[in-house]
Amino acid sequence: MSVTDQPAAEPADLSHREVLVIISGLMMAMLLAALDQTIVASAMRVVADDLNGLSIQAWATTAYLITATITTPLYGKLSDLYGRKPLILIAMAIFLVGSALSGFATTMYELAVFRAVQGLGAGGLFSLVLAIIGDIVSPRERARYQGYFLAVFATSSVLGPVVGGFFAGTGEILGITGWRWVFLINVPVGLLAIAVVIKVLHIPHVRREHRIDWPGALALTMGLVPLLIVAEQGRQWGWGSARALTLIGVGVVGLVLFVLAERRIGDDALIPLKHFRNRTFVIANGAGVVIGMGMFGGLAVLPLYLQIVKGASPTAAGLLLIPMTLGMMSGSVISGRAIARTGRYKVFPVVGTALIVVGLLLFSRIGVDTPLWQTGLYMLVFGLGLGFNMQPLMLAVQSALPPRDMGVATSSATFFRQMGGTLGTAVFLSILFSTVGDRITDAFRTVAPTPEFRAAISDPAVLADPATRPALDVINGNPAGLSLDDSSFLNLLDPRLAKPFLIGFSESMSTVFLVAAGIVAVGFLLVVFLREVPLSSKSGLVAQREQREAAAAAAVAGD
Repeated sequence: MSVTDQPAAEPADLSHREVLVIISGLMMAMLLAALDQTIVASAMRVVADDLNGLSIQAWATTAYLITATITTPLYGKLSDLYGRKPLILIAMAIFLVGSALSGFATTMYELAVFRAVQGLGAGGLFSLVLAIIGDIVSPRERARYQGYFLAVFATSSVLGPVVGGFFAGTGEILGITGWRWVFLINVPVGLLAIAVVIKVLHIPHVRREHRIDWPGALALTMGLVPLLIVAEQGRQWGWGSARALTLIGVGVVGLVLFVLAERRIGDDALIPLKHFRNRTFVIANGAGVVIGMGMFGGLAVLPLYLQIVKGASPTAAGLLLIPMTLGMMSGSVISGRAIARTGRYKVFPVVGTALIVVGLLLFSRIGVDTPLWQTGLYMLVFGLGLGFNMQPLMLAVQSALPPRDMGVATSSATFFRQMGGTLGTAVFLSILFSTVGDRITDAFRTVAPTPEFRAAISDPAVLADPATRPALDVINGNPAGLSLDDSSFLNLLDPRLAKPFLIGFSESMSTVFLVAAGIVAVGFLLVVFLREVPLSSKSGLVAQREQREAAAAAAVAGD
């Protein structure tokens, strides 16, 4: 063993109290990322309406996911080389800068740029937190501690939408537009999280000889960014347009260069190609991609259904998502305890993926007149499926790779799930807004002969109302004049004239849910073939120590 490989102090088993102290800091970091996702999702309609960009809101979400996805494997690799603590602090600092900038955006495109900065930091938060847990807690014992992280997710899932709805529904706070606090609230929370992490996160790290895979990082960026932009803009440009085909070509070249770069640099690659010969690694991450597409697609459309079709305020929409949160918590607790007791995990992603498919199929049946209690039951099924998948697939990937590659294993699982989520959000919102215009027109044709509708268009007061103009554009055969960049006109429109718009939106959303169900069904087929890897009873730090001791003993014996 070379001098550079020698640790200053060998890691020992941590006591339960020491683990809890470290977890307290990690919980703050995870709260930062989890709250941001739920707060922004519940307020996005108000943000987009205010910035006059509802139909391009995917840019704000997609930009965040693109940068978070691309940087995730880089954080994982660098944390294996330089330690988790400095990398997670860097990630949190970048995230706070992006949050502050997002709070002062003046256009949707500007917001997208600042959200991209946020994503540069967010890429390290979830993956590094999970990697640290893998370092200090054995796979079978992780279920013992996951309740603390479930509390964070539960808090953010319930509190986030409520807080986001409150900010979005408030005109001004301290002289600043209410929705801007959706982003600005991250600043004080993040500063507190940084202080806690600096104080409590002290785990040993062993440096080793390395090369940083900058060519791979650049090639990955070149490959993914153009393809994800096409996924977002293809419906406007035309999927066969020159711009779309050019970007697709650039993306394909970038992915080829990424593979070549990873092959050249070998074990120092962001995602070493040798791992793709590991069946568990490939199947678990492949399932993560397709499940991520369905999960993020559903999560992007559900709040829009509740706010646009059902007329819920952002705050009410957040509260209406509680059944899904309860399902996620229940699924995570059930699976975590069973895995800790038996050491077996495959059954949960199989059952969980099936439940996600069922939940999406049920969502495809909801419409304008579907009672909220029924939608809540469907959310419970969907959430239960998500809860069954959260921990097992990550455990599978972590257990499939050597302990020294804990950062790579965790970040790769997060990367592929995020990549699926990025594609899912862009593609499903593109499907929604590319079909909703025709669905609204068809709904007007269907509703036009009804007595209620005829009475509405014969009412002079209704016709004189400026809010009626969008409906008249469609009725007079000018749907092209209809802009859906700001859906707030639906709140002012006569309910009899608003109904065709709501029907059109709900039918387009049903199409999205059906497509998502078909994609997640592919994930179900993948997890059926997942090979179950025995879960170790040793933490990552202990396993790495034993490997170094064995290597040192072998070297001495060889001498």
